[in-house]
Order: sequence, then structure tokens, then C-alpha cells
Amino acid sequence: MGFTLDKVVPWGRSYDEYLRMFDLTEAELGLRLLGCGDGPAAFNATLTQRGGKIISVDPVYAFDADQIRGRISETYATVMAQMRQNQSDYVWGVIPSVEQLGSLRLAAMETFLSDFHAGKQQGRYIPGELPTLPFAQGAFDIALSSHFLFLYSAHLSAEFHVQALQEMLRVSREVRVFPLLTLAGAPSPHLPFVQQHLSKNGIIGETKRVPYEFQRGGNAMLVIKSVHA
Repeated sequence: MGFTLDKVVPWGRSYDEYLRMFDLTEAELGLRLLGCGDGPAAFNATLTQRGGKIISVDPVYAFDADQIRGRISETYATVMAQMRQNQSDYVWGVIPSVEQLGSLRLAAMETFLSDFHAGKQQGRYIPGELPTLPFAQGAFDIALSSHFLFLYSAHLSAEFHVQALQEMLRVSREVRVFPLLTLAGAPSPHLPFVQQHLSKNGIIGETKRVPYEFQRGGNAMLVIKSVHA
């Protein structure tokens, strides 16, 4: 069975969150960027509006804006109820409350939805998913993965992570992955295996602190650079 929309719980991050999650500089925002598993995030729409160059890949882009909007409506109340139940797992600072979080997420997803049709026509939103990307080697400068790799360690094997990261590195000079925690808030058990595998293959990989923490303890990203970068 192929990918279906009922598997998705849309939850889009804002442009500002992307800047802080990946510690992106102004100079880096001018590079060729790839977002893997961006979903309904606002980053592509906002960066494009500001003159940046970005392509986002996600299986949800096979659907249209109305279908994605409908799925957001179907799942939003459930996600918010879970957030209220698990408030202690999060750092309420820049985002001060569950209610403010809901407003932020809805605004980010609306920015995405308003841009989606045009962006899809322009080739900025491409249906696809790791560990296979439809791009030539070295097509991008930086590839980003937000809230997919490592977060879903209970569902995706260590081998899948290695394949996905190698594929991202094939199409870009540098890969950044955030966060390095699982959904349960624990460090991903796959991270040591991944780092060891990368090291054995001569790939430079390090964890780096970032100016963002919402999931408690989730304030670091994995940075991987090609030896040819």
C-alpha cells in the first residue's frame, strides 16, 4: 500500500524556528537549500519570498492544499490535547503557552498552504521521501531534516538512518538534522551507531548546540559534511 494522508499528523514549524533549529546564518540562507520531510512548514514559503533558493521534499506534497488543510482540521484538536497533557516535556519560553503554540503552528501551516499551489508549480514542493531523493549529486549546498530522523527512532531502523543521511549527503555538501531526541524525549539510540558508521566511512560528523530548545533537552543538531565539501 502506498503513502496515504491518514498516516500524517501535519504540524508545521515557523520560519524563525527553522533559523534557530538549524542555526542558519544570513549567508547560509543565500545558498541552495533542501528540506527533507518539511511537511506544512512555513520555511520554504517565507525564504522564497525573501529571495532564497529552496526545495522541499515530503510525501504529503502528493496531495493538494484542500486535502492537507482537511487533515490539519482532523488532527489539530488531538495534537493540542496531547500537548496539554505533556506540557512538562517542553520548555515554555519563546513559546510561552500551549495556546500560543497552537497559534504559531496554525499560522505557519497557513503560510505553507497559501504558497503550496504556486510552489508546487514552480518545483519547490516535490513529493518524495527518504531514503531516496530525486536529485543529482551535489545539487544543494545544505540539506536539512526537521523532526523526522532520530525523532522516529522507534519506527525507523539505524540502517534506515544511515541510508537517509548518506543520500542527503550525496545531493548536498552538508547535512543538518534536528532534533537528536526521540518522541519520548530520550537521546536517540541510533545516534552512536550512525556516528560510528560515518566515521568508518571517512565522513565528518559532529553534534552542535543550537539556539533553540522546545522539546526539553532538544537543543542540538547533527552536522555532517562531505569530505569533498
